[in-house]
Amino acid sequence: MSTRTDSGGIDPVIEGRDQLIAAFAKGEKPPERWRIGTEHEKFVYSMKDHHAPSYEEKGGIHTLLIGLTRYGWTPVFEGENIIALSGADGTISLEPAGQLELSGAPLENLHETCAETGRHLEQVKYVGDMLGMGFLGLGMWPDKARADLPIMPKGRYEIMLRHMPRVGSLGLDMMLRTCTIQTNLDYGSEADMAKKFRTSLALQPLATALFANSPFTEGKPNGFLSFRSHIWSDTDPHRTGMLPFVFDEGFGYEQYADYALDVPMYFVFREGKYIDASGLSFRDFLEGKLSVLPGEKPTEKDWEDHLSTAFPEVRLKSFLEMRGADGGPWGRICALPALWVGLLYDNGALDAAWDLVKGWSMEERQVLRDSVPKLGLDAPIGGGRTLRHIAAEALEIARSGLAARGRLNGAGDNETGYLTELHEIVASGKVPAERLLERYHGEWKGDLSRVYAEQSF
Repeated sequence: MSTRTDSGGIDPVIEGRDQLIAAFAKGEKPPERWRIGTEHEKFVYSMKDHHAPSYEEKGGIHTLLIGLTRYGWTPVFEGENIIALSGADGTISLEPAGQLELSGAPLENLHETCAETGRHLEQVKYVGDMLGMGFLGLGMWPDKARADLPIMPKGRYEIMLRHMPRVGSLGLDMMLRTCTIQTNLDYGSEADMAKKFRTSLALQPLATALFANSPFTEGKPNGFLSFRSHIWSDTDPHRTGMLPFVFDEGFGYEQYADYALDVPMYFVFREGKYIDASGLSFRDFLEGKLSVLPGEKPTEKDWEDHLSTAFPEVRLKSFLEMRGADGGPWGRICALPALWVGLLYDNGALDAAWDLVKGWSMEERQVLRDSVPKLGLDAPIGGGRTLRHIAAEALEIARSGLAARGRLNGAGDNETGYLTELHEIVASGKVPAERLLERYHGEWKGDLSRVYAEQSF
């Protein structure tokens, strides 16, 4: 989730609807300026007893952040607490229960993305080894109850933790017990944004299936392959889901702005502090009628903050965020951006990917989304077919898109190699969660503590 700081720069007051839409239009870039942003989270645990370290305990999360400053990272404060680090490789931040996230820098190619990931993991492993900490690459805590987990000292999270139980039964699990990998990509125009949004939204369940990696809850199989994905179905119906209007003729920036305006607020950030505005209306804010800030109108930064509080499967800011994948190990961190860059950054591949899904009805898309957390590649796509029937074709489209980009590393290799793990998943017919379940019922003999040795970075 976003880390907010006072920038000290000019923050214009929103005087009209055009400024809301301009937030999306300013993301337009020519193809030569399109970049790749990758975000990945991992669980932090004590090697001694596998507990999740608190922020303040000796050798805990605060100490971890301090330790990472040896690599040139600059602390970001909220009050007196370090709650993030900034540097050349982006931002290191804390999720609500201490999950550690790297929001990577915007990079030109996947070789740079994977190198950035490697640097980050080397750094956290080095500092973690000194502190007796390990880092787990899964989509959900496999053995922790909510009560087992600490809360990080961030005002945004205090507000969300209070609000979540009012609107769904699993929102606290989303905040405290899950990890994800995300990819952020650019668009060239409103029409390009719309086509990429539709295509990636329709195919998001495929990413959920290929990266499904959360089959355990509190030490036992939970009946799902991606319980993290299921959690989003009962988090907050006002800010999650498949956004049917994206597939309507004429969809563009204005329609997404209308959707975001209808998403209830969480907070307003003023003078370094979060003000609870949970459940209030941004439309009222535009008219100076927000009860917690009477007479005051929002700024462009307030709108940016508000956009970050919607959680659909694909999210629009000044770029598009792919949000369907579970957390996972190093290879899959590189594979997710490879999948989406391959599908969306070459016009021929984008056309082919849209052709793959454009005939699906909204009902079929919703059934697919609802069934994929349990069924993975066996989730239905209509006509008696499943995701398994199109997975190899989608990967081939992504491969062709990456080959067409022709981005080479120093050894002369293009970017297609980053899809290797996904090809292996499709060839085997088993998504990561199914492999974990096989180990749990087989060689692990029900001993889930084995997951720490086998799934840590």
